[in-house]
Amino acid sequence: MYLQDLKINWINYSHMNKINQDLLLERAENEFLKGDYANALRSYGLILKDYPTLEEARVGVYLSDLGIESEEDAQALFDYYQVIKSDKDNAVDIIDGLIETLDSSKHKLEELLLKPIEEQIEYGDGICYSDFKTLIESRGSFKKTFEDIMFSTKVVITNKDDFIDFVKQLSSEGFDEMALGYLDASSSLFGDDQDILALYHVVSGAKE
Repeated sequence: MYLQDLKINWINYSHMNKINQDLLLERAENEFLKGDYANALRSYGLILKDYPTLEEARVGVYLSDLGIESEEDAQALFDYYQVIKSDKDNAVDIIDGLIETLDSSKHKLEELLLKPIEEQIEYGDGICYSDFKTLIESRGSFKKTFEDIMFSTKVVITNKDDFIDFVKQLSSEGFDEMALGYLDASSSLFGDDQDILALYHVVSGAKE
């Protein structure tokens, strides 16, 4: 009788455990499908803590982490996993391998694209600010150097410090309207940055 009761209790426990597991997975999956990848990652991680061999939770962790960086890839792999999980014993390994392939491909693309992009910035449509400053040093005058290139070449500025220096130089050399134009155009980039907003006072002071 004791063994029979023990068996019944174990069956009930296993059944409740499975229900709890399914509920947790459903919550994590809903978060994932809504695009709430940070919470989905947390939920899947908590499930893995209690059920370390649960493959769906492992895949959920992989894909939620991927979703934070690439939603389209994560959702596509999630759909693919739903198709293969019942037919493939190694479905988790397949998904993991695909994620590694994606990461590797992205690194290769970055390597291939980065240099041409840098070259385009520097030589395609403009001159980078460091090269512009070298020209100023060789010619001995910001004003003359800028006047020589202003109608034919763009000065490409990629960081805040260079932008501040450029605007101050424009203002001090009498290009006040142009300096204000650059400031107005940059408002969407820098927002309420106090260093940038202070430049309006610099330019206004130079005009008075």
